Amino acid sequence: MRLGALFSALGLAACMSTVDPALSQELANQLFGAATRGTSEPAQAYGSYARGCADGLVQLPETGPTWQAMRLSRNRNWGHPEMIAYLEDLSREAVRIGWNGLYVGDISQPRGGPMTSGHASHQMGLDADIWMLPPGRLDLSRTERENISSVSVRTEDQRGLTRHWTPQHAQLLRAAASDPRVERLFVAAAVKIELCRTATPEDTPWLQRIRPIAGHNYHFHVRLRCPAGSPACETQTPTVAELSNGGNGCDDSLMWWVTDYLNPPRQPAQPTEPAPRRRHPREYTLADLPRQCSQVVQRP
Repeated sequence: MRLGALFSALGLAACMSTVDPALSQELANQLFGAATRGTSEPAQAYGSYARGCADGLVQLPETGPTWQAMRLSRNRNWGHPEMIAYLEDLSREAVRIGWNGLYVGDISQPRGGPMTSGHASHQMGLDADIWMLPPGRLDLSRTERENISSVSVRTEDQRGLTRHWTPQHAQLLRAAASDPRVERLFVAAAVKIELCRTATPEDTPWLQRIRPIAGHNYHFHVRLRCPAGSPACETQTPTVAELSNGGNGCDDSLMWWVTDYLNPPRQPAQPTEPAPRRRHPREYTLADLPRQCSQVVQRP
């Protein structure tokens, strides 16, 4: 049943402040994934990057003078107005460093929330994936945007960089992380190591925001700070380095990604309690999300 028909059948349209108990147990990714457009409410982010939703998200135009949105069939080129402005600004900076612009991957669904597949975050319109592939053209058809692939800048052994890595990639990441709107920027560990190799003390503020994480060799992931006017948006939990006003993230902990992460040390042979299984956002119900999300998903 389509989302609108479901709400109509449950008589929810006239009762936006409450949620039917049955609906609260529906899988949130199915409810939010069915929304085809954003709400008409003022822009507000609710919850956290991995457990939230948003009002007032706007669509990044499919094609602009310095960008193209990719994989349009997913309908994930929606973001908080601050994110859309940030992406347009960064795409112009990409031209300044010698690229034609940017290929922009997933931002968010029209109303945020858990996605039907893929990302665990991207739930408030404040996360965006930017391809490592420098655009050759900015007039790709919808079909071409479904079939073209980005390039990996990390070698198969995860320790080095491929021929696709260029000085312009480093310049773009510096520009992306230097923007005061940015909370964090996620890259492959080999990329962070390379940036650290040439770092100076003056680079500390922006370089500290760049964090190594698995699965980011074809794109980098920008996360913006909670915007003004969104009191229900949860700020990212600081790391130990941030709490101590530490350095640029180029210390021994960085090397964990190419040592213990790739070759975990042998554990002592003793019985241990298995770690509790963490639920994936694809398993969240509407009741698992901030209370505002039940109204966001019901809005006309």
